[in-house]
Amino acid sequence: MTGAPPGLPWIEVAAGAPYFQDQTGASWHPVGQNDSIDWPELAPLFRRRDLPAVERHLRWLKANGVTCLRLMLEDARGRHRFLEKPAGRFVPAMVQVWDDLFALCEKVGLYILLTPLDTFWMWMRWKQHPWNVANGGPLATMREALLSAETRVAVKARLDFAISRWGGSGALFAWDLWNEIHPAHARDDASCFGEVIDDLSRHVRMREQELHGRSHLQTVSIYGPELRWKPDQPLQEPIFRHPALDFATIHIYRERSIDDPRNTVAPARAMGEIVRECLAEITDGRPFLDTEHGPIHSFKDRRVTLPEPFDDEYFRHMSWAHLASGGAGGGMRWPNRHPHVLTPGMRVVQRAMTGFLPLIDWRSFRRRNVCVEGAAKGHHLFACGDKRQAIAWLLRARSLAEDGRMRRDVPARPAVLTLPMADGAVQVTEWDTTGGAVVRVSEQAVRDGELRYETTPFVADMALAITATP
Repeated sequence: MTGAPPGLPWIEVAAGAPYFQDQTGASWHPVGQNDSIDWPELAPLFRRRDLPAVERHLRWLKANGVTCLRLMLEDARGRHRFLEKPAGRFVPAMVQVWDDLFALCEKVGLYILLTPLDTFWMWMRWKQHPWNVANGGPLATMREALLSAETRVAVKARLDFAISRWGGSGALFAWDLWNEIHPAHARDDASCFGEVIDDLSRHVRMREQELHGRSHLQTVSIYGPELRWKPDQPLQEPIFRHPALDFATIHIYRERSIDDPRNTVAPARAMGEIVRECLAEITDGRPFLDTEHGPIHSFKDRRVTLPEPFDDEYFRHMSWAHLASGGAGGGMRWPNRHPHVLTPGMRVVQRAMTGFLPLIDWRSFRRRNVCVEGAAKGHHLFACGDKRQAIAWLLRARSLAEDGRMRRDVPARPAVLTLPMADGAVQVTEWDTTGGAVVRVSEQAVRDGELRYETTPFVADMALAITATP
């Protein structure tokens, strides 16, 4: 018996394009954030304290354009949200949490990106975790988590339980088979990553096929800075090109910009650069998306919650930089706030982005990053495109106020955008990323392989959807 009856269409990779669609063929985009069963908005699920409140919250998310939440099967920070206790015994109250959440997501129409292990807090609070051998578990140290045969059995048993109970639900978008896979989980040697991914992937697909006749999408995440910090480790191949995985993801952080922002422009530029670098690593056209970002150093180490107006703009800039640079959706924020939730202003950003998405035919959009090939003098350009379609986001340069946000007291001015495209007629739709509305729709000719377009005047930023006309 499953915890949620099938109902939502399953999500799959679009045929021939690096984006997603549901099984009916409709385009689907991961717009959402990281959440936890122990954070304020979902906490009432535990012991069914207030299921109507959670349903109201999920409906509010849906109304604001959210499609997906990224969640871990347990919250290992404390002692009362372990999925198993002791190892191998699934806690009834936690199973009920997931039964109810899957049922509510099916009812409301939201999807879950699910990862079985909370590896960060397992590492930080290892002494208390049920999988610790000292507590009757299979593992002596997290430094052998990827190497231990007994732990591999335990991971598969946890996945088997989840697959049998919730794997038949369309509300399951995808599996993140190992949250933030790390060389430290294998005594500082990433050479085992490929084998681990292959083994877990085959196990999950086989079990899903046996029980449900099909399988959900799969990925594996990594803490993004490790790709730069550990050039001697074989990290790129398993993360971006492993043949068993359906899409690629990293957690996008960068020191002194994304991690600890002092203005709202540097993080956007870092996001765009990192997405461009990641797309260059992918050789088979699979989708790419960020599944965790945010001001982690500001919040966790400096104990600073960013001022809400600043954080809302930071969030908006990060989201549009991700989408326009070629990522699927707007990236998935880790809240890093007190309280640990996204602000109402961030929901406005998500709603505005969801309004923009139908302007592109994603199932035929074989994009590549064209930030370097394009230009928009006086503006930071984030763009991706193919011969017939393009997305661009323009962010005014050298226009920061003292508080690190974009100035709003300057005259509006147009931008002149150039992008590589096939010759012919195109329709250009200008989009207000703050208000979530069309600014202008116009026809333009592309000549000599280059679109040259002058926008209407704007103060801070503008998004554009460009599509070839018959």
